[in-house]
Amino acid sequence: MTSDAPTAPDEPGTGPGPHTGPGPGTTTDRGISRKTLLRAAVAAGAAVPLLATGSIALARDAARSATGESLPPTPFCDDGDDPTPDQMEGPYFKPNSPPRTNLVAPGTAGTRLTVSGYVFGRNCVPLPGVLLDFWQADNAGVYDMAGYAFRGHQFTDATGAFSLRTIVPGLYPGRTRHIHVKAQAPGDPVLTTQLYFPGEPRNSTDALFDPALLMNVRGAGGGKEGSFDFVLNVDGDPGPGPTDPPTDPPTDPPGGTWAAGRPYAAGDGVTYGGGSYRCLQAHTSMAGWEPPNVPALWHRES
Repeated sequence: MTSDAPTAPDEPGTGPGPHTGPGPGTTTDRGISRKTLLRAAVAAGAAVPLLATGSIALARDAARSATGESLPPTPFCDDGDDPTPDQMEGPYFKPNSPPRTNLVAPGTAGTRLTVSGYVFGRNCVPLPGVLLDFWQADNAGVYDMAGYAFRGHQFTDATGAFSLRTIVPGLYPGRTRHIHVKAQAPGDPVLTTQLYFPGEPRNSTDALFDPALLMNVRGAGGGKEGSFDFVLNVDGDPGPGPTDPPTDPPTDPPGGTWAAGRPYAAGDGVTYGGGSYRCLQAHTSMAGWEPPNVPALWHRES
C-alpha cells in the first residue's frame, strides 16, 4: 500500500464545479420515479411488462392499482433518471483488478458497507452483463498502488443487479468520501464516475461533488447499506417479443480461439474474427463479451 495520503485532490480541479439542488441521486421532491418502481419489480421477481412498441412499459403505471396514484406516462427513463453523470478517473485507477464482489479482507479496519443496485438503459430496461470496476481508498484514506486492496470488478446479473461489500472509505485532503467506478455495457463506451455519501460536511467544499451521484445510505446493525442505480446512455434490449421469428438461417460466430465460459488471465492472448487480442483484466468470458465488444477487457494487437 502507499504509505501517505495525497495532499491535493485526486482529480484536477478542471472538472465540473459543485451543483446545487436535488439531483437524480436524491429523493427530495422527486415523487416516485419509473426506475424506482421498476427496480422494486425486478427485485421482487415480477415480470417486466412490455409496451406494444417492444420497449419496457412504465413500472409505475403497473403499480397504479396498488397505490391508487394517477401517474402520467412518459416515453423514456427521464423522470429524474437521466443517464448517470460521468466524472474524472483520477490518478489512482489501476487496470487488471481481480473479479470480486467483496473487497473486505479479514481484519480490515473500517465501517462495513454494502452497496447494491441495478444498471438500467435510458429506456428503463435492466442491463445484464455490465462490467462494473470499483476502486476506493481504505479506512485511512490511502489507495493501494502496490496491490489490489479495495479494487475489484464484477458483472451485473441477469436482472441487471449488482452488490458490493466494502467499507466506508476514509478521508484525505481535498476530497469528500467517494467510491470510484467504471461501468460498461457490452460493445458500448465506458462510463467513469464516482459515488458519494449523503450528509458529509465536505460535500459542500469538494469541487467535484455532484448530488446526482449521491447514494441512498442507511444504518444496518454496526455497518451501513447503500444503494445506487446506474442509468447508462444506451438503449437496453428488452429481448425478443412473442412474435419475433428466430434467426433464419442461424448466425454462426466468427472463428478464433476465444470461447465463452473460459477463465482468462491478464496477458492471455486469443484470436477472434481474424484479429489478435490481449487480455487486460482477469475474467470468465461470456456470450456478448467477445473481444471486439469489450475494450476494457481485451486490447486488439493485430
